[in-house]
Amino acid sequence: MLRFARWKVASVLAMTMVSFFLIVPSLLPADLRTAMQKAMPKWVPTQAIVLGLDLQGGAHLLLEVDSGDVLRSQVNNLRDDVRRILREENARLSGGIGIQGRTVQFRVPEGSDRGRALPKLRALANPAGASSLGVSGAPPFEINEQADGLLQIVVTDAGVNERVRRAVDQTIEVLRRRVDALGTTEPNIQRQGADRVLVQVPGLQDTNRLKELLGTTAKLEFRMVADPGANPGDVDQLDQTDQPGKLPVEKRVMVEGEDLTDAQPGFDQRTGEPIVNFRFNIRGGQRFGEATSANVGRPFAIVLDNKVISAPRILGPITGGSGQISGRFTVEQANNLSILLRAGALPAKLSIVEERTVGPGLGQDSIEAGKRAAYVAGVLVFCYMLITYGVFGVFADLALAIHIIMIFAGLVLLQATLTLPGIAGIVLTIGMAVDSNVLIYERIREESRAGRSVVLALDAGFNRAFATIIDSQSTMFVAAVILYFLGSGPVRGFAVSLGLGILTTVVTAVTMTRMMIALWYRFGRPQKLPI
Repeated sequence: MLRFARWKVASVLAMTMVSFFLIVPSLLPADLRTAMQKAMPKWVPTQAIVLGLDLQGGAHLLLEVDSGDVLRSQVNNLRDDVRRILREENARLSGGIGIQGRTVQFRVPEGSDRGRALPKLRALANPAGASSLGVSGAPPFEINEQADGLLQIVVTDAGVNERVRRAVDQTIEVLRRRVDALGTTEPNIQRQGADRVLVQVPGLQDTNRLKELLGTTAKLEFRMVADPGANPGDVDQLDQTDQPGKLPVEKRVMVEGEDLTDAQPGFDQRTGEPIVNFRFNIRGGQRFGEATSANVGRPFAIVLDNKVISAPRILGPITGGSGQISGRFTVEQANNLSILLRAGALPAKLSIVEERTVGPGLGQDSIEAGKRAAYVAGVLVFCYMLITYGVFGVFADLALAIHIIMIFAGLVLLQATLTLPGIAGIVLTIGMAVDSNVLIYERIREESRAGRSVVLALDAGFNRAFATIIDSQSTMFVAAVILYFLGSGPVRGFAVSLGLGILTTVVTAVTMTRMMIALWYRFGRPQKLPI
């Protein structure tokens, strides 16, 4: 009881000092914290506690992935795969390849042609080879053979559901890259149900810009402007962003935006207008170079989400793998477009289901209310422990203060977001931490009343109460883990604070309190317990 290994004492002191050091940046003004981050080495943690949407305000959007758009893309990709396979197998068609709802149908009259094509068509339904669907469960579609060589490929419900799930996963990653490019701190982007995505951006008040960034599909294509005598079936009439009217554009895509490796805003050296400079990967650079070399003198269209944003004329082969996009942009439009192109295109259209803006004033009120609750709880607990247990109550209160500091230090290390429910969790752990000390002190009282000496009563009190404390804290920790993995948003914030508080309680309420009481006894040598 009265002896502690030096490494234990050093460990507790080190944890306390590191915790103090970690929360210092959170106590500094924003400008001083920024200067500190620039001056300190990168390995020195200078992050502040991240406040959630309900504490510092911000934007809240609930977005829904357009399942119909996902299905259309899925069926179109399937049609392209069918066309490719039939071309590779030299299978002759009677008519074209049509689409009806979720069915791709075509007619191959010759039995030998069908015999060569069917194995590869069936291979598409194999999850390992579903090039257009990429599913990993039940077959994404079924192949039905009808009379006169009619083949129908029907996308199944399982295939649609799997593709929607993958589209939501991809949407989350794209949205995260776009939001991160805004420079915001700790955005919350997560799945809600089967086809919805929740986006919370603390500190951002400009919801219009956020909606513009998140709602734009950003599907970039480079196509040739159609010649006057082109086949109408091979031409799309697309709207133009910089002038009224439609522009005839070939359906054939020369290069897609997925081949871009970088996009940055800039200014045209000749006109001074804002532009977007882009750079392709090796494959995109080769395809763009080949397309521009073969079409010198012709205009080509830069198409973003089926709208022509620019249609310059090819003055010469562009073989360097880079270029620029101009379209009478403002500085903000050029910057937003570069963010969208860098982040990549969304797999499907998004619609806003719910929109909410939390003002910083409301968040400040929440912080003040949380502070008042914490102060009142702390003062009441401090007074109660001091009146009931005397000097032992002082030890418990000191351990409680370090317990709270360690919780905030843990939030900084994890870069977890502190929310209003998180503050409630911290207030709850104040009572839980003191409850552990109460168990120990009451056990010491019982041992002292049973006639044990001071040393034996102290030793028995800590040893016999320890098992009870571990059992109760373990049960609460399991509940916190379940809340974290099954909950979302505010529930997770509460679970993180509660879990950290339980872990630090074991350190402060048991080890640290025991160490202080041991030092008190060693230097005071009391003959009677103060409780």
